[in-house]
Amino acid sequence: MEYKIKISSGDIEIEASLNDTSIASKLKDILPISANANTWGDEIYFGIPLEESLENPQEVVEAGDIGYWPPGHAFCIFFGITPASRGTEIRAASSVTVIGKVLGDAALFKKITPGEAIKLELSD
Repeated sequence: MEYKIKISSGDIEIEASLNDTSIASKLKDILPISANANTWGDEIYFGIPLEESLENPQEVVEAGDIGYWPPGHAFCIFFGITPASRGTEIRAASSVTVIGKVLGDAALFKKITPGEAIKLELSD
């Protein structure tokens, strides 16, 4: 079953869809989560209280993909080029499990600055 979540920070509020990975299911069960955003190029990431192994690992992702990065127990939102990118690809620091997709303009996340509060919650 597909679940929708809301990602909000300041006046930005975007819906996303979680996929059918076990990590996405476990994430849904621990929402809501509040954290402070970190940025790495055009990626936002922050730690979440999950310690999981990779499922279908990949390093190259698409704009709007949401990933789980095991080394940092991190929720990642990819919306453009990162320091690891080669050319125009969007590349994670190391393999992630894609757990969902932003429904809307992921470029809005460019407005979020490091340290800014961000919240994940189930969408109504």
